[in-house]
Amino acid sequence: MIIAQISDFHLRAGSKPLKGVFDAKAALAACIAHLNSLKPRPDVVLATGDLVQKPSGKAYRRLGRMLDRLKMPVYAIPGNHDDREKMRQSFAAKGYLPARGDFLHYVIEDFPLRLIGLDTLVPGAVGGEMCARRRRWLAARLGEESNRPTAIFMHHPPFDTAIAYMDKHGFSGAAKLERMIRRHPQVEWVMCGHLHRPIQRRWAATMASTSPSVAFQMALELDHRAPSGFVMEPAACNLFVWQGGGGLVCHTSLIGDFGPRHPFAGGG
Repeated sequence: MIIAQISDFHLRAGSKPLKGVFDAKAALAACIAHLNSLKPRPDVVLATGDLVQKPSGKAYRRLGRMLDRLKMPVYAIPGNHDDREKMRQSFAAKGYLPARGDFLHYVIEDFPLRLIGLDTLVPGAVGGEMCARRRRWLAARLGEESNRPTAIFMHHPPFDTAIAYMDKHGFSGAAKLERMIRRHPQVEWVMCGHLHRPIQRRWAATMASTSPSVAFQMALELDHRAPSGFVMEPAACNLFVWQGGGGLVCHTSLIGDFGPRHPFAGGG
């Protein structure tokens, strides 16, 4: 089983460049073409939030038309740039988002690896949250299938990354979420977005990571005094390969034309 994680499209309803520089529509189109061309193709795509730059029905309709080009199923969760109700309305026909309720949590049971999507959105805030109600929902879902390998996908990473200008926004309830996941060893990975960089760490006795953006990347600044900024690094996505008893392996797949593959002479 191969899982593609794509994140942080920041798609606009109109043609205005993102940050005055990036064509978010073209970037997402390139990502979709990239995923469709992979051999073997991913079995499923997880879209981990910040789907649009400014939430509107028009932006989500454009997004839906573009995601429909994917030749595999795609499941989305909200990021801090998204709007729950507009997402719920726009993706209603897909059938996986809850039709009612305060949060857009759900479980996908169709694959060898169980997939749990979490809604960490706090309206009006940049940072994320797993409040008591959300933690109770997750605890119930994890308790249902305690022996089944599971991956959790969410927008906000519940861990520090050593990039100060991103960590400052915080994640409310992170310590309690960590203690809960430690009690559930079936959780193979926690897949996050939000940071526009590929980052991995050991967390809650499992693996956790963030995905690059398919639009633009944030600068890697390990100096805590450095201001935030973005860079023209290549767009990318994460590919997770499920090996059954061997667990998950994560690869970062760059999006773009980097020329032909060159075989090694003499096999080495």
